[in-house]
Amino acid sequence: MQEDNSTSSPVTPAGRIRHRRRSNEVSSEVNKTNGSQLLVDDKNKYRSMWIRVYSSIWMIGGFVLIIYMGHLYIWAMVVVIQIFMARELFNLLRKAHEDRRLPGFRLLNWHFFFTAMLFVYGRILRQRLVNTVTSDRFLYQLVSSFIKYHMVICYFLYIAGFIWFILTLKKKMYKYQFGQFAWTHMILIVVFTQSSFTVANIFEGIIWFLLPASLIVINDIAAYFFGFFFGRTPLIKLSPKKTWEGFIGASLTTVFSAFVLADVMGRSQWLTCPRKDLSTGWLHCDPGPLFKPESLNLPEWVPQWFPWKEVSILPVQWHALCLGLFASIIAPFGGFFASGFKRAFKIKDFGDSIPGHGGITDRMDCQMVMAVFAYIYHQSFVVPQTISVDMILGQILMHLTFEEQQDLYFRLGQVILERQIAKS
Repeated sequence: MQEDNSTSSPVTPAGRIRHRRRSNEVSSEVNKTNGSQLLVDDKNKYRSMWIRVYSSIWMIGGFVLIIYMGHLYIWAMVVVIQIFMARELFNLLRKAHEDRRLPGFRLLNWHFFFTAMLFVYGRILRQRLVNTVTSDRFLYQLVSSFIKYHMVICYFLYIAGFIWFILTLKKKMYKYQFGQFAWTHMILIVVFTQSSFTVANIFEGIIWFLLPASLIVINDIAAYFFGFFFGRTPLIKLSPKKTWEGFIGASLTTVFSAFVLADVMGRSQWLTCPRKDLSTGWLHCDPGPLFKPESLNLPEWVPQWFPWKEVSILPVQWHALCLGLFASIIAPFGGFFASGFKRAFKIKDFGDSIPGHGGITDRMDCQMVMAVFAYIYHQSFVVPQTISVDMILGQILMHLTFEEQQDLYFRLGQVILERQIAKS
């Protein structure tokens, strides 16, 4: 490793201080040696496997606890994950020497990040925020005003950051500063915006968050173990340890798991009921036709000795097959993209916060792709494409003042009363 002389050598205009290699960086020689080695031939594979297993058990245990606690806690978990991902990616292109010459420049990145968070979550959760405060007139008026001017607030926060950036520009630092500005916006668009679809899925029913996320985890674990024991044929050059055996085995396992998990999760109201507000109470709702069992007669070619002539299927299980196919065939390309990205920057992992796994971003690459697909699929093929009472009521609560709502109430009462008189 090259010696770091940043504290002992003088800085010259022609010279350039090299930063010390971070713990997640790898040299080109090591990368060439280990990058082409299949997992089945790795001498240290059992040690790394047990490290991954232990950390995975802790992560899954914490994940299950948060799922049990409910929608708000899951949302909080997603926000924490987004902050850690942003931190890892912000640090990727930072140079300590340049940052020391730009005091407060790092805060600018976080200013843009939290402005984007306010805008995106304000759009996603505004209806549920209104539903939460309808009983308190003061809070209702306050929230209504915030929603009305939400876009204006976010826009001027962004403009404030833009002006802040312009005022901090320094001679001989332009290229670095504009590079950081573009990098920050790329993170917000590609990473934050995609992962925010996860929150929309959560409040449509935990199952639309939990099932896609679980399928990605199952696919990742299955690919690892199939590749661990049987992997011989390299799949893609961007990720040399990925094998066709792992890919095919994981795909079959994921699709089968999707069908089974949808049956298990679809029978729990806690997982299937949508959350209409930001409260934390227990949920009770009509599960809807997707989660009501239907009898399916088995075909005639099923052997006579088979004990069942018909089986009970939840309609959501057919949708789960589509999610399983996407999670096993398309979503892994999010991981391949991340692998190519790391190779471009000559790093092994985005961070080291999870033993055996790397950083948070290393675990979330496929999850982001899956979250967007799950949201689009749910909105396109699951949500009824008609106007409902809940939709109309939401628009009334969000866009009409309290006095206008009272006026609407009395007018609607008069219309209903006139129709009742006409019928009698």
